[in-house]
Amino acid sequence: MYRNLKIVAIITTLIMVFVQIGGALVTKTGSEDGCGETWPLCHGELIPKDWPLDTIIELAHRGVSGVAIIFLLVLGYMAWKQIGHVREAKFLIYLSLSFILIQSLIGAAAVIGIWEGDFVLAAHFGISLICFAAVFLLTLLIFEVSHGQHERKIYVSPFLRYNTILITIYIYIVIYSGALVRHTDSSLACTEWPHCMPGEIMPENFYQSVQMGHRFLVGILAIWMLLILIHVLRKYSDSPLIKKCWITAFVLLILQVITGMLSVFTMVNIFIALFHALFITLLFGVLCYFIMLLSRNKD
Repeated sequence: MYRNLKIVAIITTLIMVFVQIGGALVTKTGSEDGCGETWPLCHGELIPKDWPLDTIIELAHRGVSGVAIIFLLVLGYMAWKQIGHVREAKFLIYLSLSFILIQSLIGAAAVIGIWEGDFVLAAHFGISLICFAAVFLLTLLIFEVSHGQHERKIYVSPFLRYNTILITIYIYIVIYSGALVRHTDSSLACTEWPHCMPGEIMPENFYQSVQMGHRFLVGILAIWMLLILIHVLRKYSDSPLIKKCWITAFVLLILQVITGMLSVFTMVNIFIALFHALFITLLFGVLCYFIMLLSRNKD
């Protein structure tokens, strides 16, 4: 049941993952100006004459983003027709379409110079992350509906409920700080891990402050998530879904920390950096899914 809808949803989710990774690749390779200050054209042309690597990367990112919009429109239409009666469906459709539009407009504005600055570019990644989360949740919802599980309710204590919401908001701040590290070229401001420089603990300039600020926020996140995981394992032994969500989230966080550490030791190896972006994207998606489950709380 819903076979075609599930196929389109999976493809759209995968495309959104590539949009996220592609955006990180553009930043990591410094390809933001690969098409000059023209959009949607590239160097003022539909098909550029020269194809240096930065142009290829920027054009590929634009192309994938364009394909994502098309698939999102198709998915939105199909989901509206087939599962529009489900409580969360229309909200997720609106959210995904509106945020991919905002993401595209900010990207275009940054290219042509209307909105400039590292903080604006960092927000571009954060907005695309919300769009991915909406598509990811819509896909999971479609599978839930196909298995008749969209009306299942779970019991979650106020402690876990509030901590889940707060940590999801907090992790968005952490993600923004990580995007700021990339866009301010602070990735290699610190050559050691977990401290900044040999024999130094405190940052000495803006770039080191951005890098160490991000690490500090991640450290708080790791401790916080560990405490929540311990609470879940102790109090929700009879709730496999809750345990799976939080174990998955914590594993993704560990992988995120490891790839962040390896990024420093490998002088920002591009593949490790892309996995770094992938893991945080998936982590945010898992936490957002748990928030959707919270909306069905038995209380």
